[in-house]
Amino acid sequence: MNEMKNPYAYTEAEILNVVDETANIKTFTIRPKEAIVFRAGQFMDLTLPGIGEAPFTPSSNHNVKATLDFTIMSAGRVTKLLHQAKKGDTVGVRGPYGLGYPLDKFRSKEVFIVGGGVGLAPLRALLYALFNEADQYKKIILKYGARTPKDIVYKVEIDSWRAKAKHVETEITTDIGDESWNGNVGLVTTILKKESVDVNNAVAIVCGPPIMMKFVTFKLLDIGFKDSDIHLSMEKNMSCGIGKCGHCRIGPYYACKDGPVFTYDKIKDLPNIWD
Repeated sequence: MNEMKNPYAYTEAEILNVVDETANIKTFTIRPKEAIVFRAGQFMDLTLPGIGEAPFTPSSNHNVKATLDFTIMSAGRVTKLLHQAKKGDTVGVRGPYGLGYPLDKFRSKEVFIVGGGVGLAPLRALLYALFNEADQYKKIILKYGARTPKDIVYKVEIDSWRAKAKHVETEITTDIGDESWNGNVGLVTTILKKESVDVNNAVAIVCGPPIMMKFVTFKLLDIGFKDSDIHLSMEKNMSCGIGKCGHCRIGPYYACKDGPVFTYDKIKDLPNIWD
């Protein structure tokens, strides 16, 4: 008689490196004992054995099979304890779950990416996926907002992304500036302008805090994007990853199984999508 596989079983992984991105955000590079293949936009559950687990979207290049990057904000019990982990420690990882970004639908179009805060983490995986075949896309545009200059993640990498291809454009804004900041000051919606993208041949991808995604979506509609061309990372409240706990329910959908990436036309009429 065949034994049923435990859906909550995880693969052990060693922490290879820890990078302090900001005062409360770190990037962990881990090496699972068995390689885990994922698509940009899918998520996994990271486990601290005997303590708990939490869902995160990998922030690394999906073409890299041996290691995974996770960029994590210290915000709750598990994430605070994860932030205490160091090189050489062991964590567990299970997944991937979800559907990821439909890259085949982005080809030959302008890809207009809008991120806020640690929401740039899943978008980093998307950007690397796009860079892997940059000639397949008409233009790659990143608009990113952080609370202050000190809260910008991937500071060094963002500069290198501009050099990945001639048709890659990046712009950063901060809610509050300081003496070191020469860029735009204002919410990320202030740098979303109609003249910077051909909305008739573009898709938009949004990831960040729910309130940010709400007003970015309204701004994208205002500058001419269609509901069906706005892709939202609805990653809130995910837990089990397999559609059993119900925490991630969005109307008739489960973010862990039917998402976490949804087009706006699919969920816009559902109640409390931004809560």
